[in-house]
Amino acid sequence: MGTLVILDIMGGAALLLWGLHMVQSGIMRAFGPQLRRFLSGALGNRFAAFGAGLGLTALLQSSTATGLMTASFAAEGLVGLAPALAIMLGANVGTTLIVQVLSFKVTAVAPVLFVIGLVSFRAGSRTMLKDLGRVSIGIGLMLLALHILIDTLAPAESAPAARAVLSALTADPVLCIVIAGIVTWAVHSSVATVLLTMSLAFSNFVTPEAALALVLGANLGSAVNPLFEGTRRGDRASYRAPLGNLINRLAGVLLVTPFLPEIASLLQPLQPDMAKMTAQFHIALNVGLAALFLPLLSPMAALLTKLIPDQPRSNDASAPKYLDESALDTPSLALADAARETLRVGDVVESMLRKAMLALKGGDRALIGEISAMDNTVDRLDEAIKLYVTKLTRGTLDERESRRAMEIISFTINLEHIGDIIDKNLNELAAKKNKRNLSFSEDGAAELEAFHKDVLDSLRIAFGVFMSGDVADARRLLAEKTRLRNAERLAAEHHLERLREGRPETLETTSLHLDVLRDMRRIHSHICAAAYPVLEAAGVATAEDSEAASRALTPLGVPKPATK
Repeated sequence: MGTLVILDIMGGAALLLWGLHMVQSGIMRAFGPQLRRFLSGALGNRFAAFGAGLGLTALLQSSTATGLMTASFAAEGLVGLAPALAIMLGANVGTTLIVQVLSFKVTAVAPVLFVIGLVSFRAGSRTMLKDLGRVSIGIGLMLLALHILIDTLAPAESAPAARAVLSALTADPVLCIVIAGIVTWAVHSSVATVLLTMSLAFSNFVTPEAALALVLGANLGSAVNPLFEGTRRGDRASYRAPLGNLINRLAGVLLVTPFLPEIASLLQPLQPDMAKMTAQFHIALNVGLAALFLPLLSPMAALLTKLIPDQPRSNDASAPKYLDESALDTPSLALADAARETLRVGDVVESMLRKAMLALKGGDRALIGEISAMDNTVDRLDEAIKLYVTKLTRGTLDERESRRAMEIISFTINLEHIGDIIDKNLNELAAKKNKRNLSFSEDGAAELEAFHKDVLDSLRIAFGVFMSGDVADARRLLAEKTRLRNAERLAAEHHLERLREGRPETLETTSLHLDVLRDMRRIHSHICAAAYPVLEAAGVATAEDSEAASRALTPLGVPKPATK
């Protein structure tokens, strides 16, 4: 019997966690960008920030999610430290509201939520409707999990083995706090831990004092995740807000733990229902901490700033600026961040292309070293973007999001290839030209400059196609590919004519001239790869375009996303 009870608890807890995950992921997918804008906009004062944190957490049912989002804002400098701490105080209170609602007998609503969720998910043609269906199913699963935990658990008297195990684990309040803290940190949800505690308390598997200690541990454990996941290595300031939140929670534990027996004795006569008593203690604890610390946020922010001073800003151009880890739970935001970082790579590549022509024309050896350093920057940013998008694709993406993720990876890889061509080919040609003190003929130099200008113009068009997906620009880009191929052939013919005329500069630079044309045409081919996925997605691609799109979307053997 004891084994069955433990299995019931584990199964109900797993179902509860999955329900919470579905609710949070559904809300973030449906309203993620709007929620982030709401959170970043409600920062005028600490009370508005407190209300924003409370409302957002009540909706997401996770103070950890709000904490990670806030830590990200604070790390980027988008929010001051005092408002960030106020948001986290509000999140602590917001997470108690769902516990309050679920402390009442609402399990009968679960079948209705399942039906509504299934109909919305299966019949909805819009992504938002499907996501709301996911939320409805998640809430139904949470209610079903509570039904399993509360109604099907045998009384403690009929399961002496399970009761003995739980009694041993929860005999010491400090041990209860540690266990609940570890569990909450592992599952990323204080709501799940508190709801499980309510179920155990309702079935008399834990004493009232142990139930309150478990709530304290859950409160403390949920403050640990933002400290490790919402911070940025090398940026000390990003640790301030999560550390301040952890200090608030720890202070609550230290203040309340010595008085747990008295608090339990006081609450029991007022609320005989152990589940409701646990939920009410949870909200009273966090409201009390908010009332205590809200007036102290300014001095606390000053103390944290003194304890964790700013460090000199790194000028490392290869460090990603827009790849926000906390946005990975919201695919639309994460994809937008990855696209912004990709455009940043494009800016570096464009600068490399401009400097390469200057190096070919003017013989400035310093430019050759700068171009090589910039190629290293492109390589590191390319790796960072690919890793970020790969993390994103481990989650659940719809077909459109999967395709956009592959487009970003493909465009980034093509930019990296362009950087390699500039560094390994054009750069070496410039070095060879400078070493031999050669000069292009006047007509040859003009042809190369015109060709180079066309490549730069196409690169800017490709940026627009990548961001907007405009079909007209994609067709224009492919038209430029055909025109540039003809221009390359014409430039080669003119070069051969100058050779036949016996011009000295042409004779000396014939190999260099043709190699530069070849390399710039290769660069242009990588640029035009941005057009194929857009034409295929719009359904206007030719068979040749579709084949090229397939190659563009499967860089380095990465499989195309499956279509539904």
